Amino acid sequence: MRIAMWSGPRNLSTAMMYSFGARPDFTIMDEPFYAAYLRATGVNHPMRDEILQAQESDATTVAQACLAPQTTPHVYMKHMPHHMVDGFPLDWAAQCVNIHLIRHPARVIASYSAKWDDLTLEQIGFVQQSALYDQLGGVVIDSFDIRQNPEKALRRLCSAVDLPFDPAMLRWPAGPRTEDGVWAAHWYGAVHRSTGFAGAEGPLPEVDAKHRDILEHALPHYEKMRAAVLD
Repeated sequence: MRIAMWSGPRNLSTAMMYSFGARPDFTIMDEPFYAAYLRATGVNHPMRDEILQAQESDATTVAQACLAPQTTPHVYMKHMPHHMVDGFPLDWAAQCVNIHLIRHPARVIASYSAKWDDLTLEQIGFVQQSALYDQLGGVVIDSFDIRQNPEKALRRLCSAVDLPFDPAMLRWPAGPRTEDGVWAAHWYGAVHRSTGFAGAEGPLPEVDAKHRDILEHALPHYEKMRAAVLD
């Protein structure tokens, strides 16, 4: 099984990657199209130069790597929808189990802007994720539900994709992992301090006035996908 897990940034995506990485039967790929996205768009992200030096930046080569044989029975790929620039190959995704991880945009905006204030609608990926879901289909899960009850949510997800649940998914050792992208030094601090999923989320945060237009544009895409969340 090859799982393509699609989610925007600050969306429990790294914790989910660590959860599947705690299983002995999975190989993990961390945002394989990140450098290709930076090269194609010229976007100035934290650690841009280091990412371009460390990771393959030809999108066709990356797409081939997504289907390359591995030594484990299964592969888990953490993907960002906004990394799939127009013209990048996407046919490889038809050979994957596509899962879409969503989070309320108010929470995403509050978390992202705390790390990188130059925030745009494009960078948080809601529009692109909605379009990818329309194109690829697949299973939709919400990070709120996972944090509310990790074991229940992960059992339900595994059942939906015909994968046996492994209790190892609920815990992982603190610290970085070998499969982390080089950008982990900037973005993964909280996850590196964790040993499992954080507790249930509280009330929605107040969004700064300068980001409310982004919230208004992202919210309909989130609500559309929330309506398709796995029962």
